[in-house]
Amino acid sequence: MRSWPGNGEPPLVLDASGSVAHLVSRRYAWGVALTVVALAMTDYIDRQIVVSTFPYLKRAWGLSDTALGALVTTVSVTIAVFALPAARLADRWGRVRTIAAMGSAWSLAALACAVSGNYAQLFAARSLLGVGEAGYGPAGAALLSGYFPQRLRATVLSVFQAAGPLGSVLGVVLGGVMAGQFGWRVTLGAFGVPGLLLALVFLKVRDYRATAVSCAGGAGTADSDADWDAAASGTGSDADCDAASDAGEGLTGHRASSGRPDLAATVRELFRSRTAVWCYLGGALNLVVLSTLYTWLPSYLGRAYGLSSAQAGMKAALFILAGFLGAILFGHLADRCAAVRPRHRLMVPAVLAAGAWGLLFTAFGVLGPGGGQYALIVVAGLPVAAALGTAPAAVIDVVHPSVRATAVGMTALVQNLFGLAVGPLLTGLLSDAFGLRTALAVMPLFCLAAAAAFRLGSRSYEKDLAAVSGGGPEPIPPGTHERELST
Repeated sequence: MRSWPGNGEPPLVLDASGSVAHLVSRRYAWGVALTVVALAMTDYIDRQIVVSTFPYLKRAWGLSDTALGALVTTVSVTIAVFALPAARLADRWGRVRTIAAMGSAWSLAALACAVSGNYAQLFAARSLLGVGEAGYGPAGAALLSGYFPQRLRATVLSVFQAAGPLGSVLGVVLGGVMAGQFGWRVTLGAFGVPGLLLALVFLKVRDYRATAVSCAGGAGTADSDADWDAAASGTGSDADCDAASDAGEGLTGHRASSGRPDLAATVRELFRSRTAVWCYLGGALNLVVLSTLYTWLPSYLGRAYGLSSAQAGMKAALFILAGFLGAILFGHLADRCAAVRPRHRLMVPAVLAAGAWGLLFTAFGVLGPGGGQYALIVVAGLPVAAALGTAPAAVIDVVHPSVRATAVGMTALVQNLFGLAVGPLLTGLLSDAFGLRTALAVMPLFCLAAAAAFRLGSRSYEKDLAAVSGGGPEPIPPGTHERELST
């Protein structure tokens, strides 16, 4: 029998809704969630803190702006390239093990950045930072989705995703202070040790196992590690799956002889649901706008308002913090609305994305620089980040529990390649041709496209949810989650 993280205790077993909330205390579940969020914050701090060291690196090594920008780009590229393989590793090897390994990897890479002797070494260390971060988001989201009831997933995952903008703000602000006081080397490595310690804490967290992806309606019991030994001995889920197949139950794929879902079955499961496909696309379109503003808003405030770099950065930070609050508040709103009708979980980000377009177009396309424009920009930060947690939560709801991390990895791949990479580059091209203000007025059109994608996803959400949970979630009276999350 394999040893499991969590003091050698066996993994928890998901119920029909894909949750183990009834098996752990509320305190334990939220303790795991806070630890996941804390580690995610070190992730984004390590990712963004290099921006504050650009002037010092430029002076020390005579680097061009292109070389400095590549230190940021390489992280997004490596995350996109490795997101799906790392997420699949999480589903096969275990969420907890993957979190511990990935968190340790990027923390060690951050320490390597601090001792780099030249640009090539620093670039390589930054690339390794992205490799470590690629698997953390999918594994963390999958772990949290199992520790909380289905109706709280958008809330919990929104808190998890909100660690991104908050960590980004802290990285820029703390990096600016630390670089001036302690130098760029200490700044780049400062959060490596806390990240490493938090990663090792996960070796004490209990993982869960899910039913096998090959059996519909919950037949089969093999997951990433727990029943593979039983499957190998012929006493576990293979017999159950064969029986289900003989009985005529529908299959979503096939498993390899080891009991693990094979690649073909996993890919089919990722794209079986129309809801998941629309959420992949809607999340990416929404991030086009979010990444555009994160990248270019400081430059716009500096040019249009005549602010210094420090002043523009502080004003832009308010927009990012508004996104942090919006992701949490509207993620919780999506859960509350889904309690009335499940499809409303995706209607909330659809409506808010359309609202974000209205606010941003008015700010940049109608109003000129001034207090009114800046106020609208900050307010728009609330709805423009609403999909950060709701989109992954909806994807997790409609895929089989044994491929949750892989599904979030697919989300990360699409969002990094077609969202985070597209926004800043396309805005720069439009800015060169028509001016930055015009570019910022045009780019929010992607919010309307995102709204349409979420609207289309909402049409199939309830059907896809029922296909995974065998009829969908049962109505639960308000306040029940306190009892479900009690010991």
